[in-house]
Amino acid sequence: MLVGFDKSDDAGVYQLTPELALVQTVDFFTPIVDDPYIFGQIAATNALSDVYAMGGKPISALAMVCFPEKEDLAILEQILSGGLSKMIEAGCVVIGGHSIRDAEIKFGYAVTGTIHPDRVKANSGARPGDALVFTKAIGTGVIGTALKRGVAGNDAVEASVSSMLTLNRAACEAMLEFDTHGCTDVSGFGLLGHAREMALASHVTLEIETARIRLLPGALDAARAGAIPGGLLNNRDFVSPEVQAPANLDPALLELLYDPQTSGGLLISLPEADADGLERRLPGAYRVGRVLPRDNKAILLL
Repeated sequence: MLVGFDKSDDAGVYQLTPELALVQTVDFFTPIVDDPYIFGQIAATNALSDVYAMGGKPISALAMVCFPEKEDLAILEQILSGGLSKMIEAGCVVIGGHSIRDAEIKFGYAVTGTIHPDRVKANSGARPGDALVFTKAIGTGVIGTALKRGVAGNDAVEASVSSMLTLNRAACEAMLEFDTHGCTDVSGFGLLGHAREMALASHVTLEIETARIRLLPGALDAARAGAIPGGLLNNRDFVSPEVQAPANLDPALLELLYDPQTSGGLLISLPEADADGLERRLPGAYRVGRVLPRDNKAILLL
């Protein structure tokens, strides 16, 4: 076992030969959009993300389904079709799965990928002096909550769905062209939650410039309107003791930094000299900060 659960990495890595290792992950959740086909697509994109975050190539997947006994099976067909479409896009073969009866719909995948043992991009690799590059905007959690309350604008929902449907494959391929030291995908623990894991695993402090963080359209309005998911509150309670924030930081912006993301971007730690190249290579990638020697807190917000 090269990577286990001891440092809260995105996936496990098990070495088979000197040149081959398996990347293994699992993820599933309840519907976050009304359209079953799009829900299936998002679930697949999200499950694949953990393999990409490790620098791996997904090769096979097993579907996991929880579905109500009396629900319309046409809905399940659409969910499975949506998920399959994204797996095909990723070049990942769905080889089976398992289903159970449940009162609430849940869907996702267990995904297996391959990687060279020497090219694993764990979250423990960040080094002082590195630049931090992020690959997506944030705000899917608050926008999803606003949608459930019927107060989300169409532009916000469309931008959020588009982000969640974007595979991290291109980001993975781009980072592997450089001397990337560490990586994590930003999902349920929010940007600061996953940044905390990277900082603690790497024994460093991450300095994040809040003004650089890109927000999905409508995310700030949703946060200010109180569309706060329960996961955000849990993230804030758990992570905030390791965060030093300026007193004048916009409270709504600070909330968004804890916002749980679905199919979020990759947070990449790499040498300063390579950061510009990665930004040019990957449209949408942008610097958000830098890595410092370990200080009193794991995260320093500017």
